[in-house]
Amino acid sequence: MQIQEELQNYIIENILFGEQKSIDIDADFQENGILDSIGFLEIITFIEEKYDIRIEDNEVIPENLGTLRNISCFIEKKMNENATA
Repeated sequence: MQIQEELQNYIIENILFGEQKSIDIDADFQENGILDSIGFLEIITFIEEKYDIRIEDNEVIPENLGTLRNISCFIEKKMNENATA
């Protein structure tokens, strides 16, 4: 839950500039106009720096980065992989 909150706060403050107060956990970023291509680059950079993980080009897909739920599950998976490597 903490990852979702951190991501939501980052997106609201840095990409949406406070225009929304919250983001539904399952709201599709593209369909709802939450993130455009530059927004996705920003969130990828934030994730890589904040959680010390590397997102490969082939991992930049809606199943991993399309919603708050998807992103938080993806980050947890990547962090677990790094911990066991």
